[in-house]
Amino acid sequence: MATRTPSSTSAQVSTGADILIQSLVNHGVETIFAYPGGASMPLHQSLRRFHGQLRTILPRHEQGGGFAAQGYARSTGRVGVCMATSGPGATNLVTALADAKLDSIPMVAITGQVPTPVIGSDAFQETPIVEVCRGITKHHYLITDVEDIPRVAKEAFHIATTGRPGPVLIDIPKNIQIATTAPNYDVAMDLPGYLLEERVAKPEQIRRVAAAIKQSKRPIIYAGGGIITAGASDELRALAAKTGIPVATTVMGLGAYPNEGPLSLDMLGMHGSVYANQAVNEADLLLALGVRFDDRVTGKVAEFCKHGKIVHIDIDPSEINKIKTAHYPIVADLKTALGELNQIVEPPDDIRDWITQVETWKQADPFRYDESFDGILAQHAISELWQQSIDHDPVVAVGVGQHQMWTAQFFKFRNPRTFMSSSGLGTMGFGLPAAMGAQAAHPGRLVVDIDGDGSFLMNVQELAACVCEKLPVKVLLLNNQHLGMVVQWEDRFMQGNRAHTYLGPIDNPEATGDGNGLGPDVRYPDFVSIAKGFGCGAAYVKKKSDLKAAIAEMIAYDGPFVLDVEVPYQEHVLPMIPTNMTVKDLIKE
Repeated sequence: MATRTPSSTSAQVSTGADILIQSLVNHGVETIFAYPGGASMPLHQSLRRFHGQLRTILPRHEQGGGFAAQGYARSTGRVGVCMATSGPGATNLVTALADAKLDSIPMVAITGQVPTPVIGSDAFQETPIVEVCRGITKHHYLITDVEDIPRVAKEAFHIATTGRPGPVLIDIPKNIQIATTAPNYDVAMDLPGYLLEERVAKPEQIRRVAAAIKQSKRPIIYAGGGIITAGASDELRALAAKTGIPVATTVMGLGAYPNEGPLSLDMLGMHGSVYANQAVNEADLLLALGVRFDDRVTGKVAEFCKHGKIVHIDIDPSEINKIKTAHYPIVADLKTALGELNQIVEPPDDIRDWITQVETWKQADPFRYDESFDGILAQHAISELWQQSIDHDPVVAVGVGQHQMWTAQFFKFRNPRTFMSSSGLGTMGFGLPAAMGAQAAHPGRLVVDIDGDGSFLMNVQELAACVCEKLPVKVLLLNNQHLGMVVQWEDRFMQGNRAHTYLGPIDNPEATGDGNGLGPDVRYPDFVSIAKGFGCGAAYVKKKSDLKAAIAEMIAYDGPFVLDVEVPYQEHVLPMIPTNMTVKDLIKE
């Protein structure tokens, strides 16, 4: 994010609110997602005065604003900024902050707070939001002196974007917002505990990795979101091209290497490809780049790449050896490290047999679905969307559940920062507001939320923001009337017993969620009417023969559009490695 320097070092006397908003402008912020309230009104009055320099988008729920800030950040690499009032407004940001922390998203969240004299007195709409968020932010501030605002803002953006990115909270009481001073925007930061050592791999470390690659017989690259965060996708692709080593990615790493690329193994892990999981299991060298060995990737940790040497390169030293012991541990910026490695690396001496084996696995067990099914399967709808939209270079957001995993499997991503998923926290309701934030960052670009009916309902109100702010987000709604992923686990591990996973209407008002539906012709809610009620375009499709035209209509529509696609709830996401299991326990059908 570019930094704009104010006209003078010491500006004229200003209110704390104006100083904070001017600080945002100085740090290159162009868009803020902000919902007002009593404790943040001075800040919103300041935003009004800064209209023209800073766009304020009003979400319809603070959580929507938090996820929109994430969508902005994930699709651009710049800091996403959101704002809420004290008390319930602030606590409504908590999930978005926790989500950003787990996925390493640079974000600054500003919350109004009750005046300092009444803090701790259980004043109206008071919550100790710094204490609430202490474990889910990278750093946090409660400003008690108007003089501190420029320094705190500078530190917040510095912390959010350096090292391993993450969310920073700024809590500012109302009396500090209306206090006045002549600010010094060039004030020095004061971060004695935040030591940013230059994280560069030592030459001998790079040489050891190059030697390990040269000697390997069955190497695999395991690439994660750290590649995208570091802007190292070009270096990753160059490494694969120079060495001929196949590439498997995490869900956070999708787009770092093109899914259609000749060495792509697609996604690995619980719902990853059979061939990626088999390859990692058989590898003698695993190049783990910008990953954290998440349990949804490793399964049973002791068995993950049990017989292979592991190179682990990550900018965060706390991730090294945290889950899986690395034989070649390197704390470094990935872009620099891979750039240096590419200068000296040579292909392995002979991996022709290994590549042949990997190709055999790919041919034997591709991602597939029943193409003879009379209706529309979610996988088919996603694949059709991919075919129609990919040349638009779309940004795709997802909610959480089966549709999320099917998107990872069947939408073939070509570029980084084109797939946005709540991956670490797995937050339902993420998709629509994240797409809204990405659309605000990329006004002329196609942005699509691929969502499930359960996730979509959690932040459906953001359709209003999309309409009012002229953000033409498209929603491919894969509607199965159930919490699909939970249903899948009920089928696999709970003897098919339904426990409150059916979302449609029931015959018996006294029923307790046993799935006693009214039949296939009853669709509830009526998402087309809901979308049109918000002012969106909308359509419903259930016939296979109508799908192609319906998706084309959605893409072409001038404005936000919801396409409600009827899909069956009995379909499972496969392959699947059950929790704490291994590739030997993989379920294919």
